[in-house]
Amino acid sequence: MELRHLRYFVMVAEERHFTRAAARLNIQQPPLSQQIRMLEQELGFDLFKRHPKGVDLTAGGLVFLEEARDILARVSEGALKASRAAHGIEGQLSIGFTSSASTHPLIPQIIRAYRERYPAVAVSLKEGSAEQLTHDAIEGRVDVGILRAPVGDHQSLQFHRLLNEEMLLTLPTGHRVLAGHDPQTAPPAIALGELANEPFILVRRPGAPGMYANLIKACQNAGFNPKIAFEVERMLTNISLVAAGVGISIVPASMRDVHRQSVVYCPIREARPRLHAPITLVCRSFNPLPPLQNFIVLSRELTGRSRRKASGI
Repeated sequence: MELRHLRYFVMVAEERHFTRAAARLNIQQPPLSQQIRMLEQELGFDLFKRHPKGVDLTAGGLVFLEEARDILARVSEGALKASRAAHGIEGQLSIGFTSSASTHPLIPQIIRAYRERYPAVAVSLKEGSAEQLTHDAIEGRVDVGILRAPVGDHQSLQFHRLLNEEMLLTLPTGHRVLAGHDPQTAPPAIALGELANEPFILVRRPGAPGMYANLIKACQNAGFNPKIAFEVERMLTNISLVAAGVGISIVPASMRDVHRQSVVYCPIREARPRLHAPITLVCRSFNPLPPLQNFIVLSRELTGRSRRKASGI
């Protein structure tokens, strides 16, 4: 039994006439009659009573009509659901993010835009460190992680760099290098070499190995090994400790509004390599599901739009 047999049967049942049904199906009447006869032989009973003016449904035909319509409706619904899933319109998407990456205004914009564009996709969110989210992506516990610099280079991973942003020196108000600075004016640019004796507060190396290593190298190129007072799990903790006067730190520019009353954010001069903070998507490289593909495409689209807006294009 094929689906076309069910469609033929339903059409004849609705028209009560083979010739009219054949016209609606855009086929000839003899082949239609033959297909219905084959269906009746397979079922083992007559579906129609033939008479000169057309046909009527038998008792078995009446019951089979309801079932045939139900089957065709479910097939149509299933095909629609499958199509929506194949195009990422329905499904699930698990997004992980680091606290540092989530402070960039682009990230909530991307997540919100995705939810609005694909409302039938169930989105779940999870916060974690870059290291944790990378492992979660490898193991399939998150579909995509939003983090700063990539952690590791596992063969099953794919990284999508969205942008780079400047990193800023974070100082407690009243710090010695700010002596003479008018708080009403823009903070001064500070040379990295001026910080040789300062206690640094950094995100632990396993959580942000790329940015950690770049800072160490830049300090060494400036003539000193940084004195690390604390290593913490989250960059937001960095800023809180700076505000408490525990030390200084370096954070992405998008975090410059945190603790503005007690922290000053300054540009950094003479850093080699240049200190920057990327925004990176990490996901598995094999068999990306459509909701994930759509998320990556949308992320790149909004990033490009943001760049054009910033450059005045």
